[in-house]
Amino acid sequence: MQTPRDILADLWTSTGGEASALDRVTLSGEEPQLPSSFRVAAAAQTSIAAAAMAAAQIWQQRSGQAQDIAVDMRHAVVECRSERYLRVDGKPPGPGWDVIAGVYKTGDGRFVRLHTNFPHHREAVCKVLDCKPEREAVQAALTKWDGETFETAAYAAGGVVALMRSREEWSAAPHAQALAELPLISIEKIGDAAPKSWPPGERPLSGLRVLDLSRVIAGPVAGRTLAVHGADVMLISSPNLPAIHWLTIDTGRGKLTSFADLKTEQGRDVLRGLLAQADIFSQGYRPASIAALGFSPEDAARISPGIVYVSLSAYGHAGPWAPRRGFDSLVQTTTGFNHAEGQAAGVDGPKELPAQMLDHATGYLMAFGAMMARARQSREGGSWHVRVSLAQTGNWLWKFGRVPDGFRTEDLTGEAVAPFMEDVPSGFGPLRSVRHAAVLSKTPAFWARPAMPLGSHPPQWPARG
Repeated sequence: MQTPRDILADLWTSTGGEASALDRVTLSGEEPQLPSSFRVAAAAQTSIAAAAMAAAQIWQQRSGQAQDIAVDMRHAVVECRSERYLRVDGKPPGPGWDVIAGVYKTGDGRFVRLHTNFPHHREAVCKVLDCKPEREAVQAALTKWDGETFETAAYAAGGVVALMRSREEWSAAPHAQALAELPLISIEKIGDAAPKSWPPGERPLSGLRVLDLSRVIAGPVAGRTLAVHGADVMLISSPNLPAIHWLTIDTGRGKLTSFADLKTEQGRDVLRGLLAQADIFSQGYRPASIAALGFSPEDAARISPGIVYVSLSAYGHAGPWAPRRGFDSLVQTTTGFNHAEGQAAGVDGPKELPAQMLDHATGYLMAFGAMMARARQSREGGSWHVRVSLAQTGNWLWKFGRVPDGFRTEDLTGEAVAPFMEDVPSGFGPLRSVRHAAVLSKTPAFWARPAMPLGSHPPQWPARG
């Protein structure tokens, strides 16, 4: 199996990084860190380290100073479960899942997973099943369905569900074969523009303006990561969209947060004005949805020549499932992780990875790709499109190999996590939260802004310099 250093080297050089930069990176810690048959700790460490390397490369472009980077494996995997460890005024998170979310059996003996944390997704499932939003009613209704038929019908109705597949079953699917042709991170030039100089500042991303149009872990983690290296990150949400409160707090550290209802012309005007002055546009909409609002990659490049446009998807941008909605838990179920973990743990049915690792690792890879593209923009000019997906991150993790007897590993307790926590103020009260795992010798990573309730700031950029 590849070592974490080998994995990082492949990740770094495949996106144009100079191999010599790896000499200044220290990766500490040993696998496994969590009970799993997959190398989740290696994914955590290497994705966070890659983002830190990109920040260090930008700092070297800006200042001429190289610096050392260190990432501890245990700290990294703790950060990839940051939402679990967050405390607000000493209190832990509330219930993480909607009452009918989770795993069920269908009439043909298959397992399906429902994601119903947003009301419209719950309503879509209950409409297809013609049942009340109660677990017993949902299970009774599903006994009348074939698993794959239900999955297809629920998606058509606007729900988000997943049929559990083995890795072999998934690999034989047309969509999996289409994904196999794609890189982990796609970075493509989509327009002409002059190179942008770096604004003044004392941190790698000082003065860079990032629009964050994302929800639920992966995209928000990308924005949080850009903020930890000094970017002005503005989270754009709508007062009419549901949000998961705990995740808003955890991934909101370091960000400005403003409202713009993109279903209105006024809201779109606000976003166009912000975009015209932005460096990075990071979003997790489905392609047809964002294009219908007037903010496709090509639209963004016209509004803001030289933009780095970052697209997050569940299942990638090629193949028949490219338009499908999805979340980490569902992609794990669909692509074989839950089946494989269940077998390794001796469980009859799905078993989740011990972290939302597809989400978190994808978030760090998004930030990494955004920074690598921005560095290219400063040298070559152009507008750039960066694409990542949960499913491709899953393929990357799968290629690391499996951990023999991984479930003999004990989970991390509060005592093991304590060294990685920090106490900070916020707009929600005192926070105890996981600090960033990458240690940079010249430009320490930290969040300069506290997490704030959605819509706390006016939709305007702070002055540069």
